[in-house]
Amino acid sequence: MESIDDLDFSKTYTYADYYSWKFEERVELFKGNVHLMGVNPGTNHQQVLGNIACELGNFLEGKETEVLTAPLDVRLVDKSIKDEDITTIVQPDIIVFCDKNTLDDRGGIGSPSIVVEILLHGKNDKEIKLKFDLYEEFGIKEYWIVRLDEQSLTQYILNEKGKYVGKRPLTAGDIVTTELIPDFRLAMTDVFHKFELKYYYSPYQEISLQ
Repeated sequence: MESIDDLDFSKTYTYADYYSWKFEERVELFKGNVHLMGVNPGTNHQQVLGNIACELGNFLEGKETEVLTAPLDVRLVDKSIKDEDITTIVQPDIIVFCDKNTLDDRGGIGSPSIVVEILLHGKNDKEIKLKFDLYEEFGIKEYWIVRLDEQSLTQYILNEKGKYVGKRPLTAGDIVTTELIPDFRLAMTDVFHKFELKYYYSPYQEISLQ
């Protein structure tokens, strides 16, 4: 498929379809439903993404755990790892793979250990509702949500019942830690290093088949 305009929005799609598409627009699939991603997340978003990814990457240098950033396809596996059976493909802002078996040459295959989403000013329904439910359903152990307007980071930890439990939001003066990466410490001052909040409306658009 050469153009996104050729998509039939009455259909649901698989990774086999997704991988064959030739158009430039970035999309995600949620249970086969197409969601168009924004083309420019903005300076604030990229500054914070870089700060977190660099701190994680520097700490994990030489270790088995790997941290990668968007754009990277993460295929969340339900029935099987066959392309035609995968209907959920996401591109989290930051992805931590503690098990390298969940990585191949096309990106993530299976559930990573930690995903981080940085919320733009404006519409965030996808991250707050849809992705929260998907990440919980597919057993991603930790989901971190960073809110630029509040300069905060909230960690959702998967409990023994397979449900996310949110910790107290972390703000200036707090330290981010995780049991999945022993001894890792991330100061919130480093998360928002050189950060100056600039309000704007996100170019994010969403196409849903629901």
